[in-house]
Amino acid sequence: MKFLNRLIFSLLGVMTLGHSFSQEAPPSGQVLDKIVAKVNNNIILESEVQQTYIEALAQAQQGIIAPTRCEVFESLMINKLMVAKAEIDSVLVTEPEVLLQVNNRFNAVMQQFGGDESVLVQVYGKTAEQLKSEIEDVIREQLVVSKMRSKITEGITVSPADVRSFFNTIPKDSLPLFTSEATVGQIVRKPEVSPQVREQLIAQLTQFKQDILEGKADFAELAKQHSEDPGSGPQGGDLGFFRRGELAPEYESTSLGLRPGEISDPVETQFGFHMIQLLEIKGTSYNTRHILRIPTASEEDILKAERYLDSLRKEIQAGKVDFAKAAKEYSTDRATSDNGGFFTDPATNSNRLSLRTLEDPVLYFTIDTMAVGNITTPIRFIDPREGTKVRILYYKAKYPAHRANLQDDYEKLKAATLRRKEDEILEKWFVTAKEDVFIDIDPNYDRCNPLQGK
Repeated sequence: MKFLNRLIFSLLGVMTLGHSFSQEAPPSGQVLDKIVAKVNNNIILESEVQQTYIEALAQAQQGIIAPTRCEVFESLMINKLMVAKAEIDSVLVTEPEVLLQVNNRFNAVMQQFGGDESVLVQVYGKTAEQLKSEIEDVIREQLVVSKMRSKITEGITVSPADVRSFFNTIPKDSLPLFTSEATVGQIVRKPEVSPQVREQLIAQLTQFKQDILEGKADFAELAKQHSEDPGSGPQGGDLGFFRRGELAPEYESTSLGLRPGEISDPVETQFGFHMIQLLEIKGTSYNTRHILRIPTASEEDILKAERYLDSLRKEIQAGKVDFAKAAKEYSTDRATSDNGGFFTDPATNSNRLSLRTLEDPVLYFTIDTMAVGNITTPIRFIDPREGTKVRILYYKAKYPAHRANLQDDYEKLKAATLRRKEDEILEKWFVTAKEDVFIDIDPNYDRCNPLQGK
């Protein structure tokens, strides 16, 4: 069970989708595929084990310890056992939940190919519909497993005493070595576009609506030609299902004020101007399509944002305003402003993170050249969704590489303590759960002794 958390979610939750996209041809004479295990009506294919193992090895090259093939097989068995027990215990996921995740994942994949289905077919040998169907199977299982795991481990908490006890069980010579970390913040400003540009986009979308209503144009075709949403535009503007509260408030309120099939007037959100058509409502989720037009800031618009941030920077340096307070009040980046402008590690919610976890390489190299305590002059950068923006960066603190200790690494140790508690609960659950299902394993995998001792 020591590999349970490492595999079930960090491995399968991220990578299982990959086996659906694999084109790797088997060596000549090799059996194409076969069932290697069954848990009630849920099967595991040889190809699943092989592809997941290959991807695990690839992750090992990034510094993650690779599991053995038997550990991969057991993690797949555990997933299937959770799915089988979920069916018995009536732990279900709703269709809107599945569709929401499927659409998000599908749009992300299509975005990599510029929305061009012909490229997708060329690379993977699958049409968009085939790909979407395979994604749906994977997502459905991931959601069921996640919900089942949450049910099993519901209510588990850890106290400072638990964290201290866990830390003391780790042999001193086995304490992990953490690479250097930093606390970095940003204040972002999105340039305000001139009224003339805004009016032009509103007029264009208004004309689109009129042309559609008069039968002169098709919504999907207009979206493919003119929408600047890279995920939905190539799909005719279809966003798929979202739950209430997940899209921009202005977008949601407009959408839910429409009747199915009705088209809205232009509406503005932080992303630009939208023309929205409500397609369907299911419970608390709704499906829309839209045409997005993003106002392009002029050079003067950008210079105004730079002057604003430079003035704010000088006030922070003079001690007239605190950086975190300024970020909360003036930054237009929602992902960091609520946290005082500071980037966080999603695994621990800590403000201390490895610079290499910052996805933007320009951001990484900028921080790498700064001195601790410095705030940059305004820097322009491109937001893929919203165009040119400006930001100032604050390098608050640097933490050298070190062996784990309670004072510096409490949040990481707390997360590890929680995972260990969850493992203990899951291990007890498996002992009884495996007795409630039918399990059949291919003789070639008997040597792995999956689920033994659990």
